[in-house]
Amino acid sequence: MEPFKNLFNKALVQGMATHFARHDKKLDQKAFARFVLKDFDKLELKERSNKIVEGMAKYLPDNFPAAAKIMLASLHPDPPDDLYGIAVTDAGLAGWAIMPMGEYVGLYGQQDFDLSLNLLKEMTSRFTSESAIRHFFLENPKKTLKAIKPWTKDKNRHVRRLVSEGSRPLLPWSPKIQTFVEDPSLILPLLEALRHDGEEYVRRSVANNLNDIAKHHPDLVAETATHWLKGASKDEQRMVRHACRTLLKQGHQGALSAFGYGDVSLTVDSFDIQANAISLGQHLIFDLELTSSSDQDQPLMIDFVIHHRKANGSTTPKVFKWKTINLKSGATVSAQKKHAIKPITTRVYYSGEHFLELQINGQSMAKVTFDLDCS
Repeated sequence: MEPFKNLFNKALVQGMATHFARHDKKLDQKAFARFVLKDFDKLELKERSNKIVEGMAKYLPDNFPAAAKIMLASLHPDPPDDLYGIAVTDAGLAGWAIMPMGEYVGLYGQQDFDLSLNLLKEMTSRFTSESAIRHFFLENPKKTLKAIKPWTKDKNRHVRRLVSEGSRPLLPWSPKIQTFVEDPSLILPLLEALRHDGEEYVRRSVANNLNDIAKHHPDLVAETATHWLKGASKDEQRMVRHACRTLLKQGHQGALSAFGYGDVSLTVDSFDIQANAISLGQHLIFDLELTSSSDQDQPLMIDFVIHHRKANGSTTPKVFKWKTINLKSGATVSAQKKHAIKPITTRVYYSGEHFLELQINGQSMAKVTFDLDCS
């Protein structure tokens, strides 16, 4: 597979130079490309984007409105709604070329606020401006929130998604917006305006924003979920569940209650591991049997927690989703799970005693041990 960084390549840079030169007769497109491409192969993806930004700052007009006019004219005039695989063509700029262009706007367009936001709005329908718009949230959060509020009703779904995705407090690979981390009430009205959006693509972004908020304000998100679930469609229920995924894994009682998962009345008849000693690369296979002791049906969210051994001998828990069921009054149910214990890039395994815990509706119900051999 070709390295991800090669999304920024010679053809893309030359395409940008060509389109900029079409709308700026003074721009030396060969010099632009030569400057950007010097030692380009040695750079990683973000560094390549930054090098393009440097080239734009060097060769586009110093006057930002003039540079913005060139960028706007260089955009693809009729981009497809599906942005997957979109690229620079003879018609105009789109795809990954938009990333450094948006960054340029964020760095150099602060003094031309309205012009810059309108340019990012145009860019986002050709790739995304979710990282670029964060420069404006960081500099002037309330003014930016007010400016983009009408975008929640924009006909273009990419523009609507920019509202929720760009305002995420903890957007991956981007600087966090501390103002929204501390006071998420500033962005909740925008999420409220988008929660009924007809596009799952937009609703998913709303859910991700709420999940960010949940990292620092779990009770607020649980309260919001309870409110949003009243009369919610199946699509909206799915969106709220995705928004609460971190809280549900953590066993947050407010979030669990929002989805109808309360205290349980049952007996764990058995919770057993088939082999109490396994080697790295094998499967952990375990069985569960439980019986209701309630005279009413009980919705159950069944998870399992593996307490992974660390280098110092202590353990750290990781919650895994298992299944959700409706346990009938007096009924007995059984289940089996097969979980791979294999090398992954995000975890280092250590030999020794590990723990497997059963969690139902956020409550710990049983715990057993197993030995892992990593040799």
